[in-house]
Amino acid sequence: MSFTRKIKLALRGKVNVWTVLLEALRRLYQAGRQKLERKQLGKQQHQPSFKADLANLLSPYSGMNADELLAHFRQCQIPHLFEGLSAPTIGDRTFLPDISQPLNRAREILSHQWPLLGFGKFDFGAKIDWLRDPVSGVRWPLDYHGDLNLQRGDGSDVRVLWELNRLGHLVTLGQAYAVSGEERFAEQVFADIESWRNQNPLGYGPNWACAMEVALRAMNLMAAFHFVRQSTALNPQRLAALLGLFEEHGTYIRKHLEFSFIATGNHYLSDIVGLLWISLYLPELQAAAAWRPFALKELLREMDNQVLPDGADCEASTGYHRFVTELFLYSFILCRANGIVIEEKCWQRLTSMLEYMQTYLRPDGRAPLIGDSDGGQALSLYPRAADEHAYLLGLGAVLFNESRFKIEEEVSPELFWLLGAKGVHAFKELKTAGPQAARSKAFEQAGTCVLRDRDLYLLLSAKGAGLRGRGAHGHNDALSIEVSAFGVSFLRDPGSYIYTGDVRARHGFRSTSYHSTIEMDGQEQNAIAIDSPFLMPDQAKPRIVHWESNDGHDLAVAEHRGYHALPAGQVTHRRAVWFDKRDKHWLIEDSLSGAGTHVIRFFFHTAPGREIRLLNDKVIEIRHAESGARLFIASLDSPSGVTLEPRGSSNHYGSKSVSTAACWTLRAEVPISVRWLLLPLDADVDEARVFHLIEQAGSMSVNMKSEG
Repeated sequence: MSFTRKIKLALRGKVNVWTVLLEALRRLYQAGRQKLERKQLGKQQHQPSFKADLANLLSPYSGMNADELLAHFRQCQIPHLFEGLSAPTIGDRTFLPDISQPLNRAREILSHQWPLLGFGKFDFGAKIDWLRDPVSGVRWPLDYHGDLNLQRGDGSDVRVLWELNRLGHLVTLGQAYAVSGEERFAEQVFADIESWRNQNPLGYGPNWACAMEVALRAMNLMAAFHFVRQSTALNPQRLAALLGLFEEHGTYIRKHLEFSFIATGNHYLSDIVGLLWISLYLPELQAAAAWRPFALKELLREMDNQVLPDGADCEASTGYHRFVTELFLYSFILCRANGIVIEEKCWQRLTSMLEYMQTYLRPDGRAPLIGDSDGGQALSLYPRAADEHAYLLGLGAVLFNESRFKIEEEVSPELFWLLGAKGVHAFKELKTAGPQAARSKAFEQAGTCVLRDRDLYLLLSAKGAGLRGRGAHGHNDALSIEVSAFGVSFLRDPGSYIYTGDVRARHGFRSTSYHSTIEMDGQEQNAIAIDSPFLMPDQAKPRIVHWESNDGHDLAVAEHRGYHALPAGQVTHRRAVWFDKRDKHWLIEDSLSGAGTHVIRFFFHTAPGREIRLLNDKVIEIRHAESGARLFIASLDSPSGVTLEPRGSSNHYGSKSVSTAACWTLRAEVPISVRWLLLPLDADVDEARVFHLIEQAGSMSVNMKSEG
């Protein structure tokens, strides 16, 4: 990559001259620190001694002998981690959602078998190789972390390797020990920690190449340690090694914070959350006294920086909204448990994050995967697919005593482990609102409009590239839609599937033609390249220009200018969506203003597993085989001659299902307007009635005011 291109990429988005100067100085300073670190690491022995670990403890703990120190960590009740992780709570099994779940998973882990993300179960063998990508089989080198290229182009995916090395399986083993008392689970925790430590010397290899991964690993290690600290398998030597490992993780995070004056995202937030947790849970560490106030201050500052005023995460992704919500929510719970006061305005901002989530969840309780989603979780308490977000609302329902956040009756494992028996009891006392209780709402800063009524749901995406225009996790989905009816998803965003393990698939899944929107002259809304899988300029600049909602209808109007640079002439795409709540249908008007003759492709991307039938060249039927529910899409104006094109969909990182896009192609001169009818019907309505309803909609004067 040329120096000029690097500068252009670094400065994309909204950046002023002073910020550029500060960022340049920061990077020069970091480069100098890396040179010094490389020399220091080369001189150090990678296995700390017991005495070295004790020296990192604050007085009076440094004066304790080994047995006294062990007794201290087994007996201390303060600081707290989470209510549900404490032994007295676990003893009351009546509140556990299902004891068999962690036990069954842990028994498989004993033989080194467990699933990773959406790839399914792996057998990692008798001796786990912590440097081998389990999907591609590629083994990563133990080079100095700053020298590693994380996008190798050989089919390996560092995201998969990092998931393995977050050590989330240790939390499951700890849960199994807590509910069963079987020492074999605790013994496996310590054995795997020792195995990992022996293969991953400080500062070397991919597992030290990202401070975020160090932080998330530390958080899982803390939870696992909290579960097994009463075990007879914990001896003074193991405790000392663990304390040394925690100190290494905290020090590494503090020295390698993924901060930038230009923009910060979920990586930097993860760094400071990990540092905060270590400093709260292990005040014995000498550096914890300095880490804690710094991390707490940065946590609250990042809430202002990364959470938009309407509650959405700034990275233009529902998947990362879940992850960031977890980081803030879990950290606020931890702070409250340890007597740290969080300002009311921060709790209110957290509430707005949950409100945004509640609104975008489909009536089936699952999340539309707008933008990137790598399936990451802040703490591995229970394995979740990327489109599972509702469990966080259950926590919010208890924290804020808010029944509208209780959209399901079932007690989630996260609720038990984080809030304990008291939290479960409070949850059961709340009235259940259900997923259909959410109302239509527009989030202007997030660029999201949700038009819904009971089990009818349409989401219109008008979000930008995200991250202040820097576009790391956004997709080319401006003015795309998701549609559900009768509890069935019909039109769906494809999700992400994968990152660097398959760059062509990565490119396809974030392209315009994979989304239910318009493609002009074969061009992308924002310029993207296969060799730059995390770069997207904010050329389209979508915006919501009108919103109204009442008992009878909703109207959302949005536009983008991603086609202003077309060779055949500049084009602006404006989409208006009218939701008739009484007649139960959506009318869409696509208006293209500008100049020139263009090839226009109108895409409707179906959910996987749906049957598609062409009724004629202007009408298609999308059917859910089990329920018989259907969605009819009719072209009310010019386009005819629909084709069906193969696509893919993913509800979790690494998992892919076959799906289909219906495509109408039109060569026309701009300006032009095209209308569509989206008509959800159950299985009892015959075809003659369907065409009658379509004819009625086509003859109506569509009241879609589109003034900005």
